[in-house]
Amino acid sequence: MVLLRFAPSPTGALHLGGLRTALYNHLFAKKHGGKWILRIEDTDAARYVPTAVDDIKNALTWAGLPHDFGPGMDGPHGPYFQSERLDLYHSYTRRLLDSGHAYRCFCSPDKLAATREKLARTGSNATYDKSCLHLTEEEVARRVRAGEKSIVRLNDDNLPDRASPTDIVFGLLRDAHASLPTDPVLLKSDLFPTYHLASVVDDHEMDITHVLRGEEWLPSLPLHLDLYSCLGLEPPQFAHLPILLNPNGTKMSKRNGDVSVLDFMRRGWEPEGVLNWLALAGWGVHHENGRPSPPGTPSTQPPDSTTLMTLPELIDQFDLSSVTHRRNVLDPAKLAYLNKHHLMRSWQTEQGITFQARRVHDVVKAAFPHSPYTNVEYITRVISVLQGRITNLHDVPTLAPFFFVEPDYELPEARSVKRGLSADDYDHVVRRVILQLESSSPSTQSDIAVFLHDACEKTGLKSKVFMTALRHALSGMKAGPSLPEIIDVLGTERTAQRLKMALSAHKTSDSK
Repeated sequence: MVLLRFAPSPTGALHLGGLRTALYNHLFAKKHGGKWILRIEDTDAARYVPTAVDDIKNALTWAGLPHDFGPGMDGPHGPYFQSERLDLYHSYTRRLLDSGHAYRCFCSPDKLAATREKLARTGSNATYDKSCLHLTEEEVARRVRAGEKSIVRLNDDNLPDRASPTDIVFGLLRDAHASLPTDPVLLKSDLFPTYHLASVVDDHEMDITHVLRGEEWLPSLPLHLDLYSCLGLEPPQFAHLPILLNPNGTKMSKRNGDVSVLDFMRRGWEPEGVLNWLALAGWGVHHENGRPSPPGTPSTQPPDSTTLMTLPELIDQFDLSSVTHRRNVLDPAKLAYLNKHHLMRSWQTEQGITFQARRVHDVVKAAFPHSPYTNVEYITRVISVLQGRITNLHDVPTLAPFFFVEPDYELPEARSVKRGLSADDYDHVVRRVILQLESSSPSTQSDIAVFLHDACEKTGLKSKVFMTALRHALSGMKAGPSLPEIIDVLGTERTAQRLKMALSAHKTSDSK
C-alpha cells in the first residue's frame, strides 16, 4: 500500500508552503488508494511553540485534508511525536556506531568553530578535521564514563559506493554529495537526533513508500540515502516540491513572518480556492525524471494555473510527473479569481447560499453591530444579488453597506455622484418614485423593473439620469446591484423610507 507522511515542525503556524506539501501528499495518497501520516517533528526544543500542533491540525481540518494516522488518529505507526521516539533513534545510532559507520565527537562548539575557520583559510571545502575519528575505543569509553558531552557523526570515510541520487521531480542529481558537510551530525549532545537521522529512521519504521517534501531538503537527499545504505535499509521514493515564492520573488518562509494558513482562514478565503491555488502552483509541464518529455510522449494535459478544480478533481488528475522543478510565484490575483469562482459554484443552490450566509454572519454582525438587518435569512438575500461581485466572502459588508445601514451621503463617493446631477432632476426623480410607491407595491424584480420604467417615463428624464439619481438615493454609491435587486432586498416600505431620508438630506445640503 502507498503510505506517505507530512511531517511539520511545531515551530509556528502552518504556512502556505507547508499546506501545499500536505496537499500534495494527500493528492498522491488518495490517487493511488493509499494513506498518509501526520508526524510531528518536535526535536528542536529551542524553537518549539506550544500552540503549534493545534494550529497545524486546525489548518488541515479547515482545508479538508484529514490525516489517516497521527495525533488524534492512532494507528500502527505511533507514537507520532518524534520526542516520544528517542529510544528508537538511540538504537539506530548504536547500530551505526557498532558497524563503524558513525563515531563519537567530543569537540566543544568553540573548537569546532576554530576548526572550520582554520580549514576555510587553507581553502579546504571540509567543515571538520575528523580529529575524534581517530580516538581509540578505550579513550571513547573512558570519556563517556566520565560524563563528557559528545555528539555522534556519520563516518563518510566508511560509506558504501555512492551513486547519484534520482528525484521524481528534479531527476538525476549529479555531484550531489559535494555540498554535504564533513561527517554530518546524527545525534546531538542533548541526545536528540538531527532531522537527518530521525527522518530516515521514522520513514523506515513507519513503512513510508514515498516522501514528498519541500525543495529545501533536496541537498540532504544524498545524506539520507547514505544512511539508508549504512543501515541496510530500502529507501522510499523521493519527490521534492519546488519552493513557493512571494510576489516580490523572495522565498516564502515561516521564519520571515510570511502569511500563515491561519491568516487566510481569518481573512475569509475559501479552503477550496486556496487548495486550488496551491495545487496549480508548479503543476505544469509534463516531464520525466526532471526533464521535459520528448514529443509524442502520451500524457494527460496538466491544468493551467487558473483551472477551477475541486479536491476530488485534483485527486483524479494529480500526476507527480507534471510537477515542474521551477520555483513558482504565488500570484494573489489568481487566488482572487479562483476564490470568486469557487464561491459562485457554491451559490448554485439555495443550500449553498445559506451555508455561506451562516459563515459570514459574524463578520456582518461585527461590521454593523446596531443594524437590525444582519440575520442569516437577510444576508442570504444580499448574497443572492451580489453574486459575481464577491471575490472574498468578507467583501459582503464593504461591497454593499447600504443593505445593512442607511447610506452616508457625505462620503466622497456619494458627493461625487451627486455633483453629476442637477438639484431639480434629483428632487424630481426621488419625489416621483415616492409618489408611485404610495399607490403601488411591486413584489418581484420583474415587477419592480416595470415600475421603474414607468416612473422614469413620467419624469421625462433620460434613463441614465433617472437611474443615477435613484441609485444615489438608495445606496449613496456609483455602482452595485441593479436597482430592481436593491429594492427587492430592501422591500418597498424600507425603500420609501430611505427615499424620504435622501430627499431630506438633499434639501439640507442645498440649503448650505
